[in-house]
Amino acid sequence: MQLIEGTATVDDVDEFVERLGSLGEDHGVVVQAFDARYVVDRRHLERAVELADRAFDRGESIARDRAVEILLYAAGRRQINRALAMGVGDGSQPAVVVVHDPTGEGSEAAAADAVSALLEPGETLGDYDEGVVREFFDVSEAELAATSGTLSDLVAERVALLTVER
Repeated sequence: MQLIEGTATVDDVDEFVERLGSLGEDHGVVVQAFDARYVVDRRHLERAVELADRAFDRGESIARDRAVEILLYAAGRRQINRALAMGVGDGSQPAVVVVHDPTGEGSEAAAADAVSALLEPGETLGDYDEGVVREFFDVSEAELAATSGTLSDLVAERVALLTVER
């Protein structure tokens, strides 16, 4: 798995997503873009990819498309329409894009280079919006205060809980 960070300027979300999908198909990989303000760290996306792969391998996926399954796990939600809030939207925003080769037969590096050309380079991981993340993942002040863990730990828990909720 490779993560490409930068600023995405999106005029048409459907066209942008279609372009990423085409790049994925061309290189035999899965490509999924996220609004980086919702992504707490690299581990967040690594775990989502791992769980999505496991669901596909077991024939237990929620979505038919692996990129969408990664999005669902990263969002900790079963409903695609609710998970889409975590994806890129119209306008300019910090983005992080997952490029993943689940089979080992694709060209992850070439796909990552192609995706990089669509973004203005910049570091976006770890620069999440705490308020946005807490609201999206429904993490209250009381919950955060009651744990010795971090917000990142609580988000990781939400990601893992999607498996249990099935």
